[in-house]
Amino acid sequence: MPMIELQTTINAPIERCFDLARSIDFHVVTTGKTQERAVGGRMSGLIGLDETVTWRARHFGVWQELTVKVTAFDRPRHFQDVMTKGAFASMRHDHHFEARDGATIMLDKFLFQSPMGLLGAAADRIFLKGYMHRFLVERAGILRATAESDEWRPFLEA
Repeated sequence: MPMIELQTTINAPIERCFDLARSIDFHVVTTGKTQERAVGGRMSGLIGLDETVTWRARHFGVWQELTVKVTAFDRPRHFQDVMTKGAFASMRHDHHFEARDGATIMLDKFLFQSPMGLLGAAADRIFLKGYMHRFLVERAGILRATAESDEWRPFLEA
């Protein structure tokens, strides 16, 4: 099963980083290239423990839906979302946050497996792991830039 680990240093408070990472509205902004939209479950605001969201997005030219559930939640240190329905055979995304030296260290751990046995495993190695890594790097960069500016306010202030 492929695992992607990505560490991002963000010069912003841990609570802001944590809440941006679980904001449905902010997620839409960070996934503009795939035109991702919430179409079921929690549709806006901050997702929490035992809540689900269904995302509709375009990957590889094909519209797909993916439903995830938040299965672990310890604000502002960690939350986990797990796929309950979608294109992967399995998917788990752990979001870890640590306050360190006035900054926040955000660690993404993304574990996934494609369906179709050996063919899926080959696709994971050949191109899907790289694709997902680039996707996560781009999202983390947008989160960092937003958290370090005043652009976070519309997503987290009522």
